[in-house]
Amino acid sequence: MQRRTLVHSAVLVSLALLGSQAALAQPGEIRIAHVYSKTGPLEAYGKQTQAGLMMGLEYATGGSMTVAGKKLVVIEKDDQGKPDLGKSQLATAYSDDKADIAVGPSASGVALAMLPVAEEYKKILLVEPAVADSITGDKWNKYIFRTGRNSSQDAISNAVAIDRPGVTIATLAQDNAFGRDGVKAFKDAVKKGKLVHEEYLPAATTDFTAGAQRLIDKLKDQPGKKIIWIVWAGAGNPFKITDLDLKRYGIEIASGGNILPAMAAYKNLPGMEGATYYYFGIPKNPVNEALVAMHYKQYKAPPDFFTAGGFSAAMALVTALKKTQGDTKTNTLIKTMEGMSFDTPKGTMTFRKEDHQAMQSMYHFKVKNDPAFAWGVPELVREIKPEEMQIPIRNGR
Repeated sequence: MQRRTLVHSAVLVSLALLGSQAALAQPGEIRIAHVYSKTGPLEAYGKQTQAGLMMGLEYATGGSMTVAGKKLVVIEKDDQGKPDLGKSQLATAYSDDKADIAVGPSASGVALAMLPVAEEYKKILLVEPAVADSITGDKWNKYIFRTGRNSSQDAISNAVAIDRPGVTIATLAQDNAFGRDGVKAFKDAVKKGKLVHEEYLPAATTDFTAGAQRLIDKLKDQPGKKIIWIVWAGAGNPFKITDLDLKRYGIEIASGGNILPAMAAYKNLPGMEGATYYYFGIPKNPVNEALVAMHYKQYKAPPDFFTAGGFSAAMALVTALKKTQGDTKTNTLIKTMEGMSFDTPKGTMTFRKEDHQAMQSMYHFKVKNDPAFAWGVPELVREIKPEEMQIPIRNGR
């Protein structure tokens, strides 16, 4: 009787062990934290990024939301555009939520606060769409990758569009990491024209009169072509400075691309040149066609600037995870992603090995006032390929 009981117990233990091994072998989860401005000054950017990220994950997985049999789980965190909050939420995502990888944030200041957290937890942070050069520059660590463009890509492409001999330029930017890094990169990129003034205003500025007057005073007596180059994000409309009748001084406005509501101001600036990260009507490739079709179906409107960014981040993640067959170990992912090329709505991007910045095309445009659209339409002048832009490596690696 005792022997039968022992045998029975041994069988039960064996079955329990087999059961636990089977449970371990079941398809698991890949947990992706998305820390972004669900609310706050850059709420519009954050919501677009989230929409693009989810569409991109769906597209890249063929609608299954799985990679190598593992379910993709997206955990949303609202940083409200506050650096301290973003920092604590990323730590919570890595520790309590067991996120394997994180995406975000919307604001450069928040991203800079989050970088050390990725290093502390030894987990990847895929930066999208925060732009400041310092993110992949002097504040960078090996856990940071970025699909979003950086300040240098913005600046160099805009310099391609407007930097010519005999041009005098002044800049108008926000007094924050985004604005100052943007102007610094632009100054480095301007080789033919002359830069005479930098105007920095608080990020929440609504009255641009005083700043505009300082810009006018610096430019009005200059010979030849005179341009105010604007680099601005979020609330406030710096294009209001055109109300001061800049034309009487022969002063023109130039700027990069933006979200569609912000480009309503471009309707009054036909012929304005600049360079943009994305406009839904410009790239011609299957991934962009899919994004545009998916977005029209879901939202009855075209995808915007940061929707493409979220989609690109998703494409990068799924490409890497497919290559690792679902392995989320950080060192494996880093080795896989360094030098990795992946398809996006902008065409092929490649993570540069030295600083993990995605090398990508930018688009030189000229604004057309088309009555069919509520915004000034950026018509393509030419695609500026990654190899045409000498994007500096600023991390000292």
